[in-house]
Amino acid sequence: MLDYQQYFSLVAENDHFIVINKEAGINFHSEDGEFGVVVAAEKFLNKKLYSVHRLDKMTSGLLLLAKSSTIAHELATLFKTQEIQKFYVAISDKKPKKKQGLIKGGMEKSRRSMWKLTTNKENLAITQFFSYPLVEGKRLFVVKPKTGKTHQIRVALKSISSAICGDHLYAESENNYDRGYLHAYQINFCLLGESFTFSCLPRTGAWFQCKEFIEQLDALQDLNQLSWPKV
Repeated sequence: MLDYQQYFSLVAENDHFIVINKEAGINFHSEDGEFGVVVAAEKFLNKKLYSVHRLDKMTSGLLLLAKSSTIAHELATLFKTQEIQKFYVAISDKKPKKKQGLIKGGMEKSRRSMWKLTTNKENLAITQFFSYPLVEGKRLFVVKPKTGKTHQIRVALKSISSAICGDHLYAESENNYDRGYLHAYQINFCLLGESFTFSCLPRTGAWFQCKEFIEQLDALQDLNQLSWPKV
C-alpha cells in the first residue's frame, strides 16, 4: 500500500484544484520505477490531476494541481502572465554579497546538470530576495522568483555567494546537511474571481524546525506585503 505521507501532505482542496505540500527528495515525475508526487496525489484522490508548475526533487513545498484541463489552462495562463505570486524560503551558511535586492541574468547550461547565470538576456531569470540572520552563521533567504526557470533560485543564490545549504549541485558543503534547504512557502493568486493565499511550513529539516527560523518567518507574516525590490 502506498504511503502518501512520504510524498506529500494535503494543504487545501476545492472543486477546481488541490494544493499539496511536497516532501523534499521526492521526484515531480515518476522515475526509475518510483512514483512521482503527481502520480501519488492522483492515486490518493483517485482522480486525474493536471500539473501547471513544478518543483525540483530537492525542493519541498506548495504545489498547485488542477482537477480539469480547463482549470489547468486558466492556471497556466496566470503563471505565464506572472499573475501567480510564489514565495520561497531558503537557508544558506554563506553571507551574501548584498542583504536584499534583485538578481537578474540569462540562464545557461553549464557542466553536469548545472546551470549558470550570465550577462546575456537569453532565457532571462529575475529573482527578488531578502536575507535575515539566524544562528551559527546561517541566514534565512526569502525569495520571490519573477520568472520560472529551471534551478532559478538555486543559481541566483549561488551567484551572490550564498549557495543553499544541502544543495548537491551548487553548494560546496552539501554533505553536512540532512536535506536541501529550499521550500516553496507561500502562493497567491486569483482564479474565477476569487482570491487565494496558501502557506505551509516545511515538515523536515533540522534547520527548518529550529525556533529561530520559525520565529523569523512568523515575524514577517504575509510575504506578499514585504517591500520587494523593484524589477
